[in-house]
Amino acid sequence: MKLSLGVRYMLLAIFFFSLMNVFVKLVPDIPSVQVVFFRSVVSLVISYGLLKAQKVSIWGNNKPILILRGLTGAIALILFFTTLQKIPLATAVTLQFLFPIFATIFGVFIVKEKVHPWQWVFFGLSFSGILVINGWEAAFSNLYLILGVSSAVFGGLAYNMVRKLKGTEHPLVIVLYFPLVTLPIAGIWTAVVWVQPQGWEWVYLILVGICTQIAQYFMTKSYQLEEISKVSSLQYTGIVYGLLYGWLFFDEHLGLMAYVGIGLVLLGVVLNVRFKNRLDARVEVQEPKPQKTARSGKRKG
Repeated sequence: MKLSLGVRYMLLAIFFFSLMNVFVKLVPDIPSVQVVFFRSVVSLVISYGLLKAQKVSIWGNNKPILILRGLTGAIALILFFTTLQKIPLATAVTLQFLFPIFATIFGVFIVKEKVHPWQWVFFGLSFSGILVINGWEAAFSNLYLILGVSSAVFGGLAYNMVRKLKGTEHPLVIVLYFPLVTLPIAGIWTAVVWVQPQGWEWVYLILVGICTQIAQYFMTKSYQLEEISKVSSLQYTGIVYGLLYGWLFFDEHLGLMAYVGIGLVLLGVVLNVRFKNRLDARVEVQEPKPQKTARSGKRKG
């Protein structure tokens, strides 16, 4: 199966987001909003430098949507980092992967995208895999369950804002607005709850920012090139990284049902991508090609 450029960008974004999750998990004693603050500082510096080098205006064109993207993304990230630090890695990542479902639902109303009924079946298949992996009884309080689901809701809204900015903004401008909106909020909050990082914690905090910057860029490019319903479900493949890294770095052991769940998740993703590719190919075939007029075929002179 040949992968489109947008799909490949999303797969790269997932990889770097998974590395970010590990580095956040490695600083459990640092408040989540402080981690978001460091991440935003790194992102601001890198994005601003790249935009200046490319001589692109940092302010963009559609400021209200850019601000909404930054605000919804900031809320989603703070909530996600909170769950990531307080509960097992695989469980936190599992809750985050609810967001493609919310992104698709919001996409119907915000960007007027159509979702084929079979795609909902594939989403449901992937979601059932997440339930199998996580188990029917959550090993954490209802508070973190609510925070995790809320993070997914705001994440779905944020990615619809990205899609709405298609063709009007440079990807780095969209990425830049996240720290522009987040820093004032996170900065004041961090000043109140500040915990002094020690040793390798400084490195981990910087790597959180670098990995997220790379991931955000590829994710933004992906959502600008493809429909939300096509690439959002690819995020489910990140559960593989969550389970693997949880086992390697945090001694989270996998059971048989976890592998069954992974299989269901990946099956739903592959079926959705193949189905969307087939629909896109069918539309291209049905679209009439422009015909040359008799006059356009004549040579001048």
